Amino acid sequence: MVDVLTDDIARFVRTVGPDPDETLREMDDYADREGFPHVGPEVGAFLRFLARVTDAERIFEFGSGYGYSAYWMAEALPEDGEIVLTEVDADELELAREYMANGGYDDRARYERGDALETIEAYEGPFDVVLIDHQKHRYLEAFEAVRSKLPVGSVVVADNAITAGPIQFEKLSELVAGGDPGGVNDDTQGIAAYLECVGDDPDFETIVLPLGEGIAVSYRVS
Repeated sequence: MVDVLTDDIARFVRTVGPDPDETLREMDDYADREGFPHVGPEVGAFLRFLARVTDAERIFEFGSGYGYSAYWMAEALPEDGEIVLTEVDADELELAREYMANGGYDDRARYERGDALETIEAYEGPFDVVLIDHQKHRYLEAFEAVRSKLPVGSVVVADNAITAGPIQFEKLSELVAGGDPGGVNDDTQGIAAYLECVGDDPDFETIVLPLGEGIAVSYRVS
């Protein structure tokens, strides 16, 4: 994980934010040990905050890994709420199930193995919070697939809006400013296309926050 914040600032944000429970600490340890690129506690806490302020009842994730972000948000759901986890890797999805069960959230989680873009077609809306955190070149497809299921007041969060392993930040910066740097890889182009789309959509207001590897937060206003 390439954190946008300096280590000191990230530590400060983490200290001021909510304390992770024992399961989340285990999940952080897993990410450190395995080198798994999870969103981290700063973004996790913010996602839970968004779920709370939107009074979220239903959440959908495009890419869930081993359930880290889902676990953070699940606590904000009512007992009859629902969070849909999607993951192509069977082992990661099973690990997510174990962690969610450890936290007592298994009853509000639905686990879908396979392509998230295919999974979303089987679900009717509305969704109050959506997290896009799968293949970067498919972010725009994800947004288009879920857009009609988003009511006014819902929020879409896209991870890696600033950086990640394959993201060429200088080229991304030039792209979003309207330039044409050339030699742009698919992941960087995908993030730029996504940001342009949500930024130009009159039904959404979008900001980018420098938490974790950068998150784009789009609020449906109409």
